[in-house]
Amino acid sequence: MQNDIKIYNSLSGQKEKFEPINPGHIGMYVCGPTVYSNVHLGNCRTFMSFDMIFRYFKHLGFKVRYVRNITDAGHLENDAEEGEDKIAKKARIEQIEPMEVVQRYTVDFHEILQKFNFLPPSIEPTATGHIIEQIEIIKDIVEKGFAYESNGSIYFDVAKFNENNHYGKLSGRKVEDMIANTRELAAQDDKRNPQDFALWKKAEPQHIMRWPSPWSDGFPGWHLECTAMSTKYLGEQFDIHGGGMDLKFPHHECEIAQAEACNGQSPVNYWMHANMLTLNGKKMSKSTDNNIFPNEIFSGENNKLSKAFSPTVVRFFMMQAHYRSILDFSNDALLASEKGFNKLMEAIGQLDQLQLEKNTIGIDIQKLKTACYEAMNDDFNTPILIANLFEGVKFVNLIKDGKATISNQDFEELKSIFQIFVFDVLGLEKTSTGSNGEADTLGGVVDLLIGIRNEARANKDFATSDKIRDELATLGIQLKDSKDGTNYSLK
Repeated sequence: MQNDIKIYNSLSGQKEKFEPINPGHIGMYVCGPTVYSNVHLGNCRTFMSFDMIFRYFKHLGFKVRYVRNITDAGHLENDAEEGEDKIAKKARIEQIEPMEVVQRYTVDFHEILQKFNFLPPSIEPTATGHIIEQIEIIKDIVEKGFAYESNGSIYFDVAKFNENNHYGKLSGRKVEDMIANTRELAAQDDKRNPQDFALWKKAEPQHIMRWPSPWSDGFPGWHLECTAMSTKYLGEQFDIHGGGMDLKFPHHECEIAQAEACNGQSPVNYWMHANMLTLNGKKMSKSTDNNIFPNEIFSGENNKLSKAFSPTVVRFFMMQAHYRSILDFSNDALLASEKGFNKLMEAIGQLDQLQLEKNTIGIDIQKLKTACYEAMNDDFNTPILIANLFEGVKFVNLIKDGKATISNQDFEELKSIFQIFVFDVLGLEKTSTGSNGEADTLGGVVDLLIGIRNEARANKDFATSDKIRDELATLGIQLKDSKDGTNYSLK
């Protein structure tokens, strides 16, 4: 199966046969979070996509070095060349040290990913832990004539680089078009051209996060950190570089230019980008309140969803869309995913209870297994994989109802297929969820009490009904009655 994988390469714009640089080994780098706020659900989708890819490569027997960084050096507002550092701004507002901000949101990031059942990466380097490496790369780029100093800052010279290289080949942009669409530089700007980007910025007196360098006390450019960390742990050329679609330009474009300026070769064989997550058909945005955080989904404490949903149901929902497609997050979509997830778990739970007897219809398990691998080998097509798994659910139901026959060997193969693709590759967890998706017996217990309460209300026994509601409230479980029934959230 290792030789059949095709990956959509953002650089070429088409699917390509995957051929690792070192047979049996894969180097994969994914741009991690900037830790100055709670982890964004859209970022979770990106990291979840690459967690799935990491899982599949490991299942196939590849030795994978998966590097996912933590950006703790801060970015300027709107990732611009001027303005206030995001981490420093948070620290100033809350009157704490910048590294307290970093620690808090790094812990939050790890806790959320653990709830979603992510595998830890092989290496999780931090930008602040690699300042020396970044300075050395800058020295090299300056020495080779692709960067210049201006008032203590170092800028990458895009025009110089573009004389014999192609800046814009990942995003499909041309430098000439970018120049034509850019306003004149202000007289006080340190850059020679608007397209140039910072490798090192001299820190203003009020800038908190700063380090000494040959040029000034300052801080590295956003794009540089990933070049430094990826090349240190994966080499000057490695297999896969991933991230969200929003990073294609300028971040990944600049990474390519930096690496080619240093090493004279393209740094990455396959560029992969996960698409965006929308909420109720609109772009997620804090300013318009069209936003939701993972813990708000798990607790039900939000104004977007009718109930709480478990992390594994949310993961299943995200796996039902291809990683390169836009996915809309909505209450109806989650309800549908929860039903599908419960149906899948019910079928898997019945496997060990099935009685294999002489029946009527034969089942081709090898065809199912081949279809599952073909889906994953086609650019990690998880929606097709899940459709195939539900064919397996049909097989389970046919066997249960005495309408199909299967050999003991094929029956063990069927169980293996579910284990491999549902749990090992998709990363779902075997849970018995209640109506609110709680991944433990709590959901079932609360559902039972809701049923008793509904029966009491139907019999006009409002004393019992109110008692159940009030007792649950004292335990931190808030019931929500609506025309569609009763759901609950955890306070």
